[in-house]
Amino acid sequence: MFSKILIANRGEIACRVIKTAKKLGIQTVAVYSDADALAQHVQLADEAVYLGASPAKDSYLVIDKVIAAAKTTGADAIHPGYGFLSENADFADECDSAGIKFIGPSGNAIASMGSKSRAKALMEEAGVPLVPGYHGDIQDPAVLKQHAIDIGFPVLIKASAGGGGKGMRIVTSQHEFEDALDAAKREAMNGFGDDHVLLERYILQPRHVEIQVFCDQFGQGVFLFERDCSIQRRHQKVIEEAPAPGVSETLRTQMGEAALKAAHAIGYEGAGTVEFLLDASGDFYFMEMNTRLQVEHPVTEFITGIDLVDWQLRIADGAQIPLTQDQLSIKGHAIEVRLYAEDPDNNFLPSVGKIQHLQFPKQSHVPWARIDAGVVSGDDVSVFYDPMVAKIIAWGEDRRQALMRIKSLLLNTYVVGPETNRDYLLRLLNVTAFARAELSTHFIEEHQPALAASPQSSLDLALAVAAAWWVDSRAKTSPFPAGWRMNALPSEELTLRFEQANYPLQLTSNKAQSYQVARVGRGHQVRFDKGEGYDHYALVNGRKIPVHIYLDRKTSGLGDHTMMLFIEEQRFVFELAQPDFGLEEDQHDTHGVVAPMHGNVVSVLVAEGEAVTKGQPLVVMEAMKMEHTLTAPHDGVVGQVVYKSGDQVEEGTALLEVEADDIEARVIEGHRRQSEVVE
Repeated sequence: MFSKILIANRGEIACRVIKTAKKLGIQTVAVYSDADALAQHVQLADEAVYLGASPAKDSYLVIDKVIAAAKTTGADAIHPGYGFLSENADFADECDSAGIKFIGPSGNAIASMGSKSRAKALMEEAGVPLVPGYHGDIQDPAVLKQHAIDIGFPVLIKASAGGGGKGMRIVTSQHEFEDALDAAKREAMNGFGDDHVLLERYILQPRHVEIQVFCDQFGQGVFLFERDCSIQRRHQKVIEEAPAPGVSETLRTQMGEAALKAAHAIGYEGAGTVEFLLDASGDFYFMEMNTRLQVEHPVTEFITGIDLVDWQLRIADGAQIPLTQDQLSIKGHAIEVRLYAEDPDNNFLPSVGKIQHLQFPKQSHVPWARIDAGVVSGDDVSVFYDPMVAKIIAWGEDRRQALMRIKSLLLNTYVVGPETNRDYLLRLLNVTAFARAELSTHFIEEHQPALAASPQSSLDLALAVAAAWWVDSRAKTSPFPAGWRMNALPSEELTLRFEQANYPLQLTSNKAQSYQVARVGRGHQVRFDKGEGYDHYALVNGRKIPVHIYLDRKTSGLGDHTMMLFIEEQRFVFELAQPDFGLEEDQHDTHGVVAPMHGNVVSVLVAEGEAVTKGQPLVVMEAMKMEHTLTAPHDGVVGQVVYKSGDQVEEGTALLEVEADDIEARVIEGHRRQSEVVE
């Protein structure tokens, strides 16, 4: 077995590989950039080597630097994780030339599947079912458009060299094709350095079902069953589970054998995943093969009891596959959710910054729960990398129990700092159709009303708890609480601000530190049963309710008078309103287009003086490897354009101005004059 390995990655996957290596007694070497100097994978590894500046192109993607780090530290092998160089054929070949074992398939196998076009041709020769499409080398837009017409709309444009939803567009008519092609090629070039695309017929109501395979250097191969990854947003997986609901043993075997046929066709070695589209009739079609470990591999580990990284290391070291197909079996069901630093209520824009507080559920230490994370409280979510905070995984004896457990784990996960998709994931899991396993890759679009930010049904309760907590906390530091009166129950008024609205509250307290909280037409009796850390119980009108309260004025970054309260599957941010001294906020609207997140300006689509209409694309930005198009807020004329393609900007930066056109200006002026006449 290897004595020392270098992990050419970061974040949770680097931490996960280090965990298995330590179990096997293998020394580990981490690599890091400026942004990751204090990252968890650096802390966990036995050694660490600095690669360069924060952008991946200057550090994690520089092959020479990674191999030099392995040589310097005497590493026997390199584990690429996923992302970055994990599917880079040149990297695998360079490792081989340097006498360092690449823990994965050969460069030739990676190249075969790295090009989706070449992969389709190979699979066609091997007899693996394919979706009708065009996988050729001719990239002339007119030729591609004609192929799309021949295939029939809707058509899917896919980057040939990438994955993860980047460089991918669904086109429903030929009139949309050119713009969609341009965007897909641009995103593919930015993400993978290759703008080659392929076309496929877009199958309606498909499921995304993938097969985990393992092959060794002796020509043996097994499949470790399937995962359903149908719940996706913008072609990026959100929830994964294993086994796939409703897949019969016959279909499972057919897909597994087809996956092995695909792997053997390219002389595969190591862990790989063959992805299929499964339609409603039970027919399945090859999509692609990922020549690496997958993000969702923990669900397979849960149902098989196998450490896939352990197998990777053993097979790379020359061992045979430890088990035969007949020795493999499925036990129970597992579900994984991906917790991202993104804002679902703001078009899922990435959310960066310091994680002020991160607490995972206490159940994370039980055998049926697992948390894979690469960050802790105090770490930063950087603009330079994927915004994943953690993967949360639960196992159950059946799908129903696994679903119940994953909800419990997620409900008891708390993040303060960047916005996250925690509440959105809970809404997804609570959709009735998900419980019924009515899955498709269109699930999120079809259930959008149920997934929209719900009205704060617990607002009244949350206001009472927050107000009582503030007064209770203050009472602990003063013998005379605010509102104290001789021979009378202490009483005071305060106002909490939530989502731009003020809520006046009146509190009366007794000697037992119980509070009567009242607002117009409502009243609650509140008392606290203090727990540990941030976890407590509120006794509200005799009902015991678990609450998680974060109010740390020194480190929260939320302000001296701000509280984050988690209660009844909802999160509230309350501000203790300050007295109004008559100062008015600046209501001036510049009608500017501002950057909604940190990122790079990919292109400016308009020029100064150009007339635009409301909703027209103006600027394309790229952040965390995804493109975001910013549009005109209203009809008007483009004023000053402040930034150009290639510039890096911070969140809130004004990119350009859109001045009201003459018609709008005349309407505004007319309203103003009419108002003066009335006065």
